Amino acid sequence: MILTIIGARPQFVKAAIVSIALKNIGIEEQIIHTGQHYDDKMSQVFWDELGIPKPAKNLNIGSGNHGQQTAQMIEQIEKFILNSEKKPKALLLYGDTNSTLAGAIVAPKLHIPVIHIEAGLRSFNNKMPEEINRIITDRVADILFCSSEAPVLQLEKEGITNNVFNTGDVMYDAFLHFGKIADTKISLSKIIPFKKGEYNLLTLHRPSNTDDLQTLQKIISTFEDIDLPTIWAVHPRVAAKIKALNIPKNIEIVSPFSYFEMLAVLKNANKVFTDSGGLQKEAYWANKDCITIRNETEWIETLNHNFNTLTGNNPKKIRQAYKKIITPKRPQLYGTGKACEKIAQIIKNKYFS
Repeated sequence: MILTIIGARPQFVKAAIVSIALKNIGIEEQIIHTGQHYDDKMSQVFWDELGIPKPAKNLNIGSGNHGQQTAQMIEQIEKFILNSEKKPKALLLYGDTNSTLAGAIVAPKLHIPVIHIEAGLRSFNNKMPEEINRIITDRVADILFCSSEAPVLQLEKEGITNNVFNTGDVMYDAFLHFGKIADTKISLSKIIPFKKGEYNLLTLHRPSNTDDLQTLQKIISTFEDIDLPTIWAVHPRVAAKIKALNIPKNIEIVSPFSYFEMLAVLKNANKVFTDSGGLQKEAYWANKDCITIRNETEWIETLNHNFNTLTGNNPKKIRQAYKKIITPKRPQLYGTGKACEKIAQIIKNKYFS
C-alpha cells in the first residue's frame, strides 16, 4: 500500500490524476487529507469534481502559523501510521506545502521511503516557505520524480543523482485529461459575464503580495491601465482585505473557481496575471501569455521567449509585460501527458515487484 499525503488545492489535482494511474496498475493507495485547505471552494469541490478517492483520514488541521500547522500534521500523520494495520510501502508527497514537509519529516523516522513528485524545483528564494519545504523533502526522498530536465540538473548540482527520474509533469496529464471533461461540463456564460478573449485572469495569494495592504493596493491599482476587464479570483486568505482596497472599475471580483471552472476561464482568457506556481504552467499549456507578479519562478523554462514574464509587484513592469506580443506556439517542455503512467510503473517496479 502507498500512503499519499495531500492538503492543498494544487495537490488535489495532482493526486486525482496520479491515483487513476496507480489504480490502473493495481497499486493500493490510501490518502490522508491534512485539511491545510479546508474552504469548500478550495477543497471539497475538488474531491467531488475530480473523483479523488475518499481519504482514509481527514486531519482537519486548517490554517495557522507554519510551526503550529506543521507540528500538528507531523503528530497526526505519525499517529495514523503507527495505528494502521498495514505499514505503507512508501509515502507519496507532492510539491512544496506544509503537508509535504510534515510527511517528509515523519516517514524517514518510521523507516518508510519517501516518493517526491515535483522534485528538484528551486526558486532560490529562501524567504519562501515553499522553498524550504521542497529542499528538505528532496533531501530525504528515496525516489524523486521531476517535471522536466531543469530540476534533474539542479538535483545533480546538489549531489542528488540516485533514483531521479524525468517523467514529465503530472499537471500536464491533468490539464489534458480534465480539460476535455471541463469543455463538456462548463458553460463560460454561466460563471462569468464575458466571452472568449474579452477579459484577463488574475490570481494573487502570496504573502509578499497580499500581507501588506499598500503593496496589494499598488498591484490592484495597476489594472486601471489595462485595456480589458480583469477577473480576480480571490483567495480566501485575501478575501477579508477586499473592503479596505480601492478596486478599479475594470476588475471583476469573484470567489475561487472549481478546477473545471478555472480551466474554462483560463482557456478563454486573453492573458493571465498570477503569483501562483501551477497557473504559470497551465497558462503555458493553454497558449496564454502569463505575467507573473513575483521576482522568481520555479518554472524557469516558461521564461524562454517571454511566454512567462516576471515583474515583481512593480506596476510599470506589469504594464510593460502586458503590452508584449508573444508568438503563440509553445514547444513541449513538460512531457507528453504520460507522466502518471511512468510514475506508477516505476513505483510498482520499486516496491511491488
